[in-house]
Amino acid sequence: MLKVVDLEKSYGKKKILNQVSFLLNRGEVVGLVGENGAGKSTMLNILATITKATKGTVQLGDYIYGRKVEDIRKIVGYVPQELSLWEEFTVEQNMLFFSKLSWKKRTKEECRQLCLNMQLEQWKEPVKSLSGGMKRKLNIAISLLHDPMLILLDEPTVGIDMKSKNEIGKYLVKLAKEQGKIILYTSHDMNEITTFCDRVYAIGQDPFYTNLLTNNGVQVDRL
Repeated sequence: MLKVVDLEKSYGKKKILNQVSFLLNRGEVVGLVGENGAGKSTMLNILATITKATKGTVQLGDYIYGRKVEDIRKIVGYVPQELSLWEEFTVEQNMLFFSKLSWKKRTKEECRQLCLNMQLEQWKEPVKSLSGGMKRKLNIAISLLHDPMLILLDEPTVGIDMKSKNEIGKYLVKLAKEQGKIILYTSHDMNEITTFCDRVYAIGQDPFYTNLLTNNGVQVDRL
């Protein structure tokens, strides 16, 4: 369970998040939508322990944010919008490199299986030769090396083909349903949100996303 209560974040006099509260349960895929600048990435950064909230509380399982940060990071996986890969390395070399930095050590076979689970079969090919969709899959596979409970994804399918989007979305749903992961991700692709998410949170003042999704029969809660 992830519980967020009255979360606020300000930069100087500018308030980005204002008394945000929500609850996510294990086994759920939840979308986070809103216009640019609404605070989606800021929210993910706080949940990933990259940024500290100004006010409010966050609880993940038995852990309260602000205490035992290292232990929290062991159960959180974060995929930023920017790719974090070694372009000159092969897929194998990337996976083994990041595995050595992971909280949970993985064998070469386990690393490869994570890629195969995402239908990423190019094991010996350099990353620079991969398509955008394959790079996104590798980026997600790396974030799963330490088997996190909470998976945060910031626009994980931006700029890739429909087939790769569909494969990634289906795999995220499988992770949530079969392994009890909590998955929260942002996207501007409303078809993707309506297809793969159990629920959706809309952040910011603009009602556009709320109205659009509600009209398509999707449960949307305002933050």
